[in-house]
Amino acid sequence: MARQRLKGSERTPLSGARSIGKADPTERMEVTVLVRHQAIDELRGRIDKMAGDEPMAGHMGREDFARQFGAAPADLAAVRKFAGAHQLSVVEEDAARRTVVLSGTVAQFNDAFGVDLQQFEHPNGSYRGRVGAIELPSELEGIVAAVLGLDNRPQAMPHFRHRPARGNVLRQLAAAAAPTSYTPLDLAQLYGFPAGTGKGQCIAIIELGGGYRPADLAAYFKGLKLSTPTVTAISVDHGRNHPTGDPNGPDGEVMLDVEVAGAVAPGAQIAVYFAPNTDAGFLNAITTAIHDRANKPSVISISWGGPESAWTSQAMQAMDQAFQAAAAMGITVCVASGDNGSGDGVSDGADHVDFPASSPYALACGGTSLRASGDGITSETVWNDGAQGGAGGGGISTFFPVPAWQNNLKAAKAGGAVTLQHRGVPDVAGDADPETGYDVRVDGSNTVIGGTSAVAPLWAGLIARINANRSSAVGYLNPLLYKSSGGLNDITTGNNGDYQAAHGWDACTGLGSPNGAKLLASLGHAT
Repeated sequence: MARQRLKGSERTPLSGARSIGKADPTERMEVTVLVRHQAIDELRGRIDKMAGDEPMAGHMGREDFARQFGAAPADLAAVRKFAGAHQLSVVEEDAARRTVVLSGTVAQFNDAFGVDLQQFEHPNGSYRGRVGAIELPSELEGIVAAVLGLDNRPQAMPHFRHRPARGNVLRQLAAAAAPTSYTPLDLAQLYGFPAGTGKGQCIAIIELGGGYRPADLAAYFKGLKLSTPTVTAISVDHGRNHPTGDPNGPDGEVMLDVEVAGAVAPGAQIAVYFAPNTDAGFLNAITTAIHDRANKPSVISISWGGPESAWTSQAMQAMDQAFQAAAAMGITVCVASGDNGSGDGVSDGADHVDFPASSPYALACGGTSLRASGDGITSETVWNDGAQGGAGGGGISTFFPVPAWQNNLKAAKAGGAVTLQHRGVPDVAGDADPETGYDVRVDGSNTVIGGTSAVAPLWAGLIARINANRSSAVGYLNPLLYKSSGGLNDITTGNNGDYQAAHGWDACTGLGSPNGAKLLASLGHAT
């Protein structure tokens, strides 16, 4: 049988990993097959029009999108036929999401996709993996866009940071300023959020581990004198709301996300999509949220990611296409830009940006350090606590071309400004410094957390308020922001490593932090 390599599917082992032998051939597993869009050129033309003179015109309903741009029945049938020929079972099929989930053994998937799955040991845990490209029969060439889940390595990291302990007086004196903290309501006031609660909106939150306890949420919102928002846990790929009891683990991410979004938009419904931390789980959580006809989220908050260099091209393209679908349907996707400065935690000495924040269809959220007095901001600079403390992620993509709305922009560096040839990150920013962090409750304890993880749900809550005030969703916000940044506070001081703050857009804080009421006014009060 003639086979073709699936472009962009090449994998290499994690740095520091070693194979300890072949994966158990009888191990059962599930794999996600993503097929192509129908009418992809028409979809891209529609989104290009939205990025031009009519950014909020023509948002599609989920049913209409599925009918026009979902998977073609013949393509789904081709995947089913392929599965049957290799004794693989179809667990799930969704034309809107263009997804077929297959179940089988390691041996069956090895045969079906021309791979040799192995077990790898790594300092951070073992995983099932492969080396090289996936192979497809010639009859599926051009039909299948991605095959995800053969490799189950952890794909992403949460972007939150606890405030470091201060063990002695000398360390306190060495700090540039005394640590402080804010509730999400404090920040909503400081950032001038428009009045309202986000009533009638749904905020989707993507989580790849951990969980929340309803008792913690009830105690937290009672402390803020707010009613506890409606929070629903949604299982994707067998993921579930599963608190670990470790506030330093993924519970910290989950609770931060829910508490920040829920505090600034307490009238909004919050839907939390729990999935495994793999490329397949991450994509399926996002596409499930985007195409959720029951909860119908108008904004999505994502605080997980990893350097572009850690992803396969097929996975990045698949997620970028999902965000394009969100744009077409009027859904805003807010994504944390990372907590490791211009290097994004990669030890090769080069600059890197975080994905999925680097998708041009994501609103990439960077980090600041904010100081206030009374009801006003006294200073706001780039968040950068040095090598040990973290810094807001930002820089220039090596994968995505520069979008039209970033044409002719420059990224300021110590050696001089660099004209963007690829997508610049982030787009916007907000308080992320653990030294000026967020008061939250995790696993029964009150604590202070920072990181760009907090900025994505903060912006998601703001957008829920804006959508409720407008009675229509703003959706794909990026083109609008770059045309008029009147609703943003320009951050001009600081750096995140190699990149420096500057007037206008920069690769540390984007266009700046929010001035919510002005942003709403610039978007209009459409009904």
